[in-house]
Amino acid sequence: MGTRRKSREAALQFLYQNDFVSVSDVGDDMEHSENFTLFCTLYQVNKKARGYTFDLVRGILAGMEEIDGIISAAAINWRLVRIAPTDRNLLRIAVYEMTDKAGIPPQVAINEAVEIAKRFGSEESPRFINGVLDAVKNSLGK
Repeated sequence: MGTRRKSREAALQFLYQNDFVSVSDVGDDMEHSENFTLFCTLYQVNKKARGYTFDLVRGILAGMEEIDGIISAAAINWRLVRIAPTDRNLLRIAVYEMTDKAGIPPQVAINEAVEIAKRFGSEESPRFINGVLDAVKNSLGK
């Protein structure tokens, strides 16, 4: 498993935890982010994966309203709060990568989210995530 996949999985776990215990003060400097450092220690996040994990978490938390708006527009007939927390956070990661990470092709973000959903989501998660992210990709014109 590649470092980026590990980073995405760690970001998923952090964001999932954040849904229940809000930790929005990740800050800009990884060294001064006690929450992130504690999370990495407790969940034994690979040191190579921490940098990209931190970038994902910081960017997603900073742009949560915009990211959630994009997901809500693409997830027809689904309110964001009704989407399973694992699926919702995987969608957030992929949408962030599709909109704010220039080096990540949209199809890679979609494929990664679907593969992670197979591991952490329900039986229906991969299909649901693929459908929503495909709609996001089309709406972004990518």
